[in-house]
Amino acid sequence: MTKQILGIGNALTDMLCVLDSDDILSAAKLPKGSMQLVDKDTQTALLKSLEGRDVKKARGGSVPNTIAGIQQLGLQTGFVGRVGTDAVGDFFEGDLKGIGVKAMMIHDADMPTGTCLSLISPDGERTMATCLGATGLFDAAEIKPEMLEGYGICHIDGYLLQNHKLIERAMELAHAAGVKISLDLGSYNVVADNLEFLQRVIPQYADIVFANEDEANAYTSLDPEQALDVLASQVEYAVVKVGAKGSFIKHNGEKVFVKPLPGCNCIDTTGAGDLYASGFLFGLANGKSIEECGRIGALVSGKVVEVVGTTIDAERWNFIKSQL
Repeated sequence: MTKQILGIGNALTDMLCVLDSDDILSAAKLPKGSMQLVDKDTQTALLKSLEGRDVKKARGGSVPNTIAGIQQLGLQTGFVGRVGTDAVGDFFEGDLKGIGVKAMMIHDADMPTGTCLSLISPDGERTMATCLGATGLFDAAEIKPEMLEGYGICHIDGYLLQNHKLIERAMELAHAAGVKISLDLGSYNVVADNLEFLQRVIPQYADIVFANEDEANAYTSLDPEQALDVLASQVEYAVVKVGAKGSFIKHNGEKVFVKPLPGCNCIDTTGAGDLYASGFLFGLANGKSIEECGRIGALVSGKVVEVVGTTIDAERWNFIKSQL
């Protein structure tokens, strides 16, 4: 298969804030570790409660994070997403193009670019309040067959699951083009809310599935290893991540456990799963074993948790590349 990898996902700009306690989460009734869709007024109220704290802006979105990581590892990538015709959208698109991603953006003149407020607890866990904006109107008809030309893997954002028609069209087009379909399950509450749909489309279309232990449990009601077996019976490559303990991978009956990168100083888990997928898919596109794919995933995710947000600095990228 061609090494080029395409991403289809939510185009979001992150606003990141490190908390000194979980009181704000409790007051806003945000379940810790979840991703909640909120309206603009709710997000504005949350930002108001953060006045006086440092709030950073960064290019975000699960699949954009993964695609950016793959690009920086050395493979050509593309991304399809939807933004507003505003400064936030220009920032998002410019950031991807600046590292070499082929950004195929759909522009909305009426809606603002989506934003994600990422609240980082003292233990490094992140809780997200997302206002979708323009990406919330991503229409299935906006995915064109020619967008998939030249790609070997299409990585699809689980956070798009509220839009069943879009997910299914992307999968149908990729399947028809002979492109391997990779799906990140996104968040346990997203899986629970779309369970029946996922139980239909994963066995029908998906080749690669990434889940953390909570998402895997929401999909199967089983523990990580049992959930891995269920997923592996439905797809070619199944990955279940168990946080700081590592990850389970299964392919064609072969099961491996990959330990996390040792010596990491975790300050923010934002993007850990996204960048794990970067490393895994980079390895897969380069014909590596599943154990090596998992090792590269652990390597990249182990470095992103050492920074606030998902932008890994040059020094850490140099270390990552020295280990490949």
